Amino acid sequence: MPLLTDLHNHSCLSPCGSLDLSPRYLAELAAAKGVKVLALTDHNSSLNCPAFAKACPKFGIIPVFGMEATTQEEIHTLCLFTSLEASLAFSEYAYSIIVPFPNDPEKTGDQVYVDEDDNIEGEVEYFLPNALDLSIESIGAKAAEFGGLVIPAHVDRSAFSMWSQLGAVVDGPWAAVECVRLPPKVFGPDKTSSPLDTLGYPITTSSDAHYPEDVARRPFELDITAEELCPAGPGGEADIEAFRRAMGKRPSLK
Repeated sequence: MPLLTDLHNHSCLSPCGSLDLSPRYLAELAAAKGVKVLALTDHNSSLNCPAFAKACPKFGIIPVFGMEATTQEEIHTLCLFTSLEASLAFSEYAYSIIVPFPNDPEKTGDQVYVDEDDNIEGEVEYFLPNALDLSIESIGAKAAEFGGLVIPAHVDRSAFSMWSQLGAVVDGPWAAVECVRLPPKVFGPDKTSSPLDTLGYPITTSSDAHYPEDVARRPFELDITAEELCPAGPGGEADIEAFRRAMGKRPSLK
């Protein structure tokens, strides 16, 4: 039976998100709506993924770890890992190449990371949504070096997307492309719309949840069983290659 999946979600670490949306609460809300595979993708950081890794098995969820990375072009991309350690290593690398602009919590929001019981462990100094010193041409290969895969986020959105920044979806080592609308459309200044060419890549949707009410609003079905994706069983690490193959089965527009 396909697994209901959502690969784009934020937590209290993202300054544009709700402080109520801890990793534990995200998993709880998603499970209540039938989600079985869930990713935590805060802006340019995986620091809330350790708490997420501990929370997900309690709710019968297979966790995917990562971030919504911002490229030099200010394109949002989902960098996803089935290994917590790999995700944290990529997170450390990303933080080393982020624009070092200090966060001001009173103006832009808090950036806190927590433990599995929602206790605050610390706060990130630099403003996390800033761009990384990494181009759209190189981010796929860089994530692969750490054992991950990349999905360009909300490619049909009018901000922080391939379309908004480049005018088109561009070729790359993408596991899929994420769309807000199906079929994906883009809108001009006169409010008329035109189809967006997604170059035949598999297509996903996702919630891009920043607040509790956003969780599981746009999941999709992943054509794989829980046993195939996570042979070690509940609490085990998902198989990245099985994950990649399942992503390749998603529908595309050709």
